[in-house]
Amino acid sequence: MPMNRNLLLILAGDLLLLTASLYGAYLVRFEFGIPPFYMDLFWRSLPYALAVKVTAFYFFDLYRGMWRYTGLTDLVNVIKATIVSSLAFVFIIAFQYRFEGYSRSIFLIDACFTVLLIAGLRIAIRLGYEAVDAGGLRAVASNLVPALLGRGDKRRLLIVGAGDCGESICREIRNNTQLPYAVVGFLDDDPAKRGRKIHGVPVLGRVADIERIAARARAEEIVIAIPTATAEQMRRIVDRCKATGLKFRTVPGMGELIDGRVTFSAIREVSYRDLLGREVVHLDEGRIGAYLAGRCVLVTGAGGSIGSELCRQICRFAPGRLVLLERAESPLYDIELELRGAFPDVRVVPVLGDIQQRDEVERVFARHRPSVVFHAAAYKHVPMLELQPWKAIANNVLGTRCLVAVAEAHGIERFVMVSTDKAVRPTSVMGASKRVAEMIVQGRNQGGAGTPRFMTVRFGNVLNSVGSVVPLFRRQIERGGPVTVTHKEVTRYFMTIPEACQLILQAGALADGGGEIYLLDMGTPVRIDDMARDLIRLYGFEPDKDIRIEYTGLRPGEKLFEELITEGEGILPTSHQKILVLKANCANGRVPEQALADLARLAEAQDAEGIKQRLAAIVPDYTPYGVAEGSGGKIEP
Repeated sequence: MPMNRNLLLILAGDLLLLTASLYGAYLVRFEFGIPPFYMDLFWRSLPYALAVKVTAFYFFDLYRGMWRYTGLTDLVNVIKATIVSSLAFVFIIAFQYRFEGYSRSIFLIDACFTVLLIAGLRIAIRLGYEAVDAGGLRAVASNLVPALLGRGDKRRLLIVGAGDCGESICREIRNNTQLPYAVVGFLDDDPAKRGRKIHGVPVLGRVADIERIAARARAEEIVIAIPTATAEQMRRIVDRCKATGLKFRTVPGMGELIDGRVTFSAIREVSYRDLLGREVVHLDEGRIGAYLAGRCVLVTGAGGSIGSELCRQICRFAPGRLVLLERAESPLYDIELELRGAFPDVRVVPVLGDIQQRDEVERVFARHRPSVVFHAAAYKHVPMLELQPWKAIANNVLGTRCLVAVAEAHGIERFVMVSTDKAVRPTSVMGASKRVAEMIVQGRNQGGAGTPRFMTVRFGNVLNSVGSVVPLFRRQIERGGPVTVTHKEVTRYFMTIPEACQLILQAGALADGGGEIYLLDMGTPVRIDDMARDLIRLYGFEPDKDIRIEYTGLRPGEKLFEELITEGEGILPTSHQKILVLKANCANGRVPEQALADLARLAEAQDAEGIKQRLAAIVPDYTPYGVAEGSGGKIEP
């Protein structure tokens, strides 16, 4: 234990307080009139008390802490050290003097005084540091008695939600004097919390009264600190916050928080995903960790929206190595940099490569020998692939065939392909190409013990992914409109990117014999027209008044309604409530090698019509653009 000036001061303070504690115990015991005989006992026992307690404090690390950050852990250590040292003190007195003339109650009173004085010293040191920090005195006062101070250099903040999340934000603002905020109050609908205080800040009332409370508290900003709020609750809170005219932000949902912790830096603007109100995904982390921890994991399309989030989620389970396979240089660089900073203990290996190049894929597998593969690389823009269907074949079909063949040859344990609801009764080249990719993955599964397990996870749209409608609507609103919706009745399934990736990892843990197609519970489909109107209101405008909505008609390959299963397919529940699996006899499918060779030849020739005809022969449910299922006839471009 290095000796320095601060340590010597703390030690001197402790010795003084321990002396005062024992003397105070004698005073209380003898009603502030200590007889001379007992004063002699006090002086005789004091050296033992000081030696035993200081030694115990040392072993319980009470001289290693930084007292400007004193917290609950330090208080617990003070209590434990006091109990141990008091018992040792009693033992010494009993052994040395057999308690002759000693009052037993003195030891108990002394222990209580020791905890109060020693803990009080450390708390006083922390408060002193906070007070002398730059702006610290004002920051402490502005949090404890905000109504008595003017604005100063701090923005007055209201927190909606007096739970654990709101408490964390308030505590961080109090502890970090560099943050330009002072919390002036909480709002919560729980009657039991009203009138209570958190870190000295009162719970002022209900969310419904936010306009009146915000005006009375002279609030300047609002933070919504309810990460588990439902869609209905979030919409109600957002509407109330808008009525105040103040700037308001929110904490991310629990699914977005990788480590489950809320910090002030995580606070962001309210977005549509908050209004969607997806439930928190509860993972069986033991089963996921069992097939990821310590293994080499490869993710294709690692720079994409799904691939990059998969990488973040995988890193939580401490893989031995994470190989990022991506053919776009900038996204690969960005995700590598992010993962190295957020997960320094995980070995991250970026690989600039293309799944269509067999020799490149072979070298990656030979060098890194991955045990688990997540295949997220795909072209997915429906209208773009209708114009250039040979690209869908080259990447989605032939790239998947190449990757699956190499993975099987190298004896991987699990292969999980990310698919889409557009593969169900497809009306687009993109959907048909993903269905063929599903069949390739299923056809590789042998089902025997010790053989690689190939499986597919199928789900709908993800908010804010590349090509998602939400960023498009946002850009259109920021330009002043119009917001373009293809059809007034068009609906889509949506989930957040973190939720989708968490369920992909969970589905990978559920694989039994392999060959399964897992379906993620997408909840209730959302009308795109309603989504556009909600986003316009979120920006503070009124649909068709401030921002016009324009209907443009369905684009090539699009359907009014998306599906997750084909009519007649059977689905079964799994051990996870948000994941279903197709019955084995419905999931089986193989693609003849000759059919794949034909597609490769047609793609090389860029024969769009030939590709569509060959896809229709392989995928009987595929209805090429022009005769969409349920459209009642031709769809005009």
